[in-house]
Amino acid sequence: MFSDRRHIAVSFAAAGAFLNLYAPQAVLPLLADEFGASAAEIAMIMSASTFAVAFTAPFTGVIADVVGRKRVIAAALAALVIPTVMIAFVSSLDALVFWRFMQGLALPPIFAVTVAYIGGEWPADEATGVTGLYTAAAGLGGFLGRLLTGLLAEPIGWRNAFLVDAGLTALCAIGVVTLLPREKHFVRATNLLASLRQMLAHLRNPRLLATFAVGFGVLFNFIAIFTFVSFHLAAPPYNLSAAALGLIFTVYLLGTFTTPLVGRAVARFGRRQVVVGALAVWAGGVLLTLVPSLPAIIAGLALAAASGFFVQACSQSYVATRAQTGISSAIGLYVTAFYIGGSAGAIVPGFGWQSGGWAATAAFVLVMQAAMALTVWLAWPQERR
Repeated sequence: MFSDRRHIAVSFAAAGAFLNLYAPQAVLPLLADEFGASAAEIAMIMSASTFAVAFTAPFTGVIADVVGRKRVIAAALAALVIPTVMIAFVSSLDALVFWRFMQGLALPPIFAVTVAYIGGEWPADEATGVTGLYTAAAGLGGFLGRLLTGLLAEPIGWRNAFLVDAGLTALCAIGVVTLLPREKHFVRATNLLASLRQMLAHLRNPRLLATFAVGFGVLFNFIAIFTFVSFHLAAPPYNLSAAALGLIFTVYLLGTFTTPLVGRAVARFGRRQVVVGALAVWAGGVLLTLVPSLPAIIAGLALAAASGFFVQACSQSYVATRAQTGISSAIGLYVTAFYIGGSAGAIVPGFGWQSGGWAATAAFVLVMQAAMALTVWLAWPQERR
């Protein structure tokens, strides 16, 4: 898996970004109590960062196509430490939302540009596998962020838990600076205007547009599931603590173990079949969470994590290989759609939560998954194997 130092560096970048993005999810009920907020209001903590990511992602891709990819990745990881530290000292929900927004501004230069780096530095037949490794590391980072915040919230407080996250982010930044080589197969855009033209060309590519729509759905579903299931499990009859909720997110490790298999699965069955099959498994996992049993809910979340990461790795790598030029800006557009979906996933299913609880929230997710499967089947080509 880690055949050269580039693999380790890419993993550091992915883990450092996603460690911070999802860290609050295990303590959302605790934060709602501390700041006297409803579930819908406290979900703004998640949507603030995803909105910031969506807003800046295309521009970071354009900048990376001009400045260079390693420089952008390393600088953004270092900058991410600052708002993570500041979260530990907030005195209001508004301040917390602001610093979460600032975290979001620092994230696109990390993961959008890292995926572009992979697409440019590895041959096409290897890039899908490396993207699977990247996605696995992202899953591990997301899991650790939730787990550590949840486990540490009770013994040392959630504020100190965010300081621990900041320290780990700094270590990831050092790892990238030390281990990631400067790109060798990088065609630098001559200027920002040329890079912007490349970005506009991507918006005229119907298959890329369909893939951006799939990306929207991926994070919509992830955020909807793992945000509102925290409130579902913190309420009767489950009454789980923040530490227990953090442990529930161990299911994210399944994504770490399964996504490195994406390259082989695509080579054997074809990308379209793999994604539609993974979406079917994902929907089955969501249906399983409707069973009023904690083991069944955990099993459903595990299926959702494993299959969701498969969909993400397949769609993200497809963008990197489909875009002939301006790969960073193409990935930036994908990330924009991805995180607009995340912002919507923190807000829209909240209406379902308020009116019908977890069952209504799950219905939003199932409808989105059906739309994603239809989009992939109609828009993606049947690949010859």
